[in-house]
Amino acid sequence: MLDVLPYDESQIAAALLLFGVLTLIAGVAIIVNPDIVFGVLRRNSEELGLQVLAIGARRVVGALLIHSAGISRFPRTMDVIGWLAIVAVITFAGIGRNNFKRFIAWALSLQKTYGRVAGLIAICFGGFLVYAIV
Repeated sequence: MLDVLPYDESQIAAALLLFGVLTLIAGVAIIVNPDIVFGVLRRNSEELGLQVLAIGARRVVGALLIHSAGISRFPRTMDVIGWLAIVAVITFAGIGRNNFKRFIAWALSLQKTYGRVAGLIAICFGGFLVYAIV
């Protein structure tokens, strides 16, 4: 287990629970009206802040997942997802601005075809996190 977070298990569980609920809500919003979430991404796709947020959020969530693996219902799964988030951090940091912008443009080009599927995946992932922690 990665013991780098200066918080106790209940605080980590609460943070992951909040992230799970917010992911569920985002998934519902995507299914109801994909332009709500994808519009924000589209409007900010050229901004450095989007890449910084993508890296920072994955870093925090990855550390939370790894740290909370021992208290979850699915420790190995949480650990693997946490390490995948850390790999995404390294990848997003290493690909540079132009490739990140190209990646976002490519992902947004799939919105019409797969946008609601992404919402369903977000609902499932958020629900999994909530179930794994509660």
